[in-house]
Parts: sequence; C-alpha cells; structure tokens
Amino acid sequence: MKAVRTLQEQLPELREGQSVELLKELHILTREGKLNQDTRRKLKQVYHLVQFIEPLLDEVLRDRGDVTLADHGAGKSYLGFILYDLFFKSRATGWVYGVETRSELVEKSRALALRLGFGRMAFLATTVQQALDHPELPAQIDVVTALHACDTATDDAIAFGLAKQARFMVLVPCCQAEVASVMRQHKALSLSRTPLAELWRHPLHTREFGSQITNVLRCLQLEAHGYQVTVTELVGWEHSMKNELILARRQGVGQGQRQRARERLLQILDELGLQPLKDRFAV
Repeated sequence: MKAVRTLQEQLPELREGQSVELLKELHILTREGKLNQDTRRKLKQVYHLVQFIEPLLDEVLRDRGDVTLADHGAGKSYLGFILYDLFFKSRATGWVYGVETRSELVEKSRALALRLGFGRMAFLATTVQQALDHPELPAQIDVVTALHACDTATDDAIAFGLAKQARFMVLVPCCQAEVASVMRQHKALSLSRTPLAELWRHPLHTREFGSQITNVLRCLQLEAHGYQVTVTELVGWEHSMKNELILARRQGVGQGQRQRARERLLQILDELGLQPLKDRFAV
C-alpha cells in the first residue's frame, strides 16, 4: 500500500507552521495545494526577505516588549500576511500595518485578515503624506518595509521611516524611473560638461544607470540621517531582476559620517545634473 505523503513532503518549500489556507488565498498555492514555477519563485523571494526581517523583529521585541511593522506599497500584502503568519501569529503582541493607496486592495486584505483571524493586522488606504498623521497608525513604527514598491514609492517609504524614526528599514526597490527621466532631460548639457555623461548617453544605459544611481542616493540619504546601511542581493538573479535589498539600521553613525554622506549626496546630484531632485533626497 502506498504511503500517504505529508504536505511538507509534497511541498518542501513551505515553512513549518505555514498556513496553507493563507497561501491559497494569496494564490501562491492552487486550490489543489500545488505550486507552479511562477508562484514558487514568488514564494522563495518572500521567504528570503522574511529571513532578513525576522531577526530585526526579534531584536525590537526583546528590547521593548512590543514591535510594530508598516509595509508601504503593500499591494496584496503578500509580505505582511506571511510575516504575520510566521512571526506575529504565535506571539501575544505586535502589529502589522499595510499601507496602500488602492482602496480595492485594502478592502480585500481586510477581508482576508478577518477570515483568517489575523487580529493584529490593519490596512490603510492612504498616501504616505496622509499616513504620517493617520489616527490608525501608532506614533512609533519600529520596522518599515517596501517590497517592489515602484519608482518613487520606495522614496515615500523612506520618508515615512525617517519621519517615524524607524529603527529598521528593509527595502527592495523596483522600476526607478524618476532619476533617469531627469538625466534624459539634461543629457546634452551633461555631455558638454563631463565625459562621465557617456555612462548614460545611450537610452538603455540611461535607464540602467539611473536605476543604479537612485539606490546609491537612497543609501547616502539614509546614512546622512544616521542609519547604517547594507546592500545585498535578495535572491539569485535567475529568480528576479528586481533583486537589490537595502537594509538600514538607525544607530551608531556619528555626526562626522552623517555629514560626509550628506556632502557626497549633494556632490553626486550636482555632478550628474540632478539638482531638481534635491528635495526628493532631502538631508
């Protein structure tokens, strides 16, 4: 007689204690409990990010007995739900807040949290500016996350984290277009000023270099505000091209280091003709 395989044997990708019902609701698992190639890749990305975030949540929880996390550009809240399921659900404290401008996605997330009994999750249909003073958000946010928040949405998450003095920020940027657009507008002037403009003379290079320099500026902005910053890969490039993970910790950066980061940021903006973006990367 053939032995019945356990779910863990059938789906070794799943973490112990993971809610199968949640994964079906998020369409990561099919109704038959299967994974296809695309959802397997998505699950691997989210799990890998969770491995970075869980120690940060533990650290905050040990230090102050509570922890709050705000996920910006939450979309369908894959990250928030899986974090709640794997970390918060088994603990008596801690809150997850999903911040998303699209009200229809917020309503779906609220309904799902209610069905699953995830009582310490809240979802807000609001912009970042509105979120800064939103009555449903606590004054203290310990961890700010943004997974594949498109274009300037990552900058919005950083602005929120700075305003809330978040202890940690965990960012996976996506589709950075704003800097490349400014570089494109001033390309002729830049080419007349410096040979470095050859780095973004061709349209493809403008897009790629613009994306790269955007994240460099974000890291300098965080350092200028007193954060220690680490940049690493989220998963292998074969799984996603949107693969850069920025981890920021608010501690241990002296005034001298902060000033140097501020000066470097302003120098890069000037050198690359990005002065119109000084407000975006305000320090």
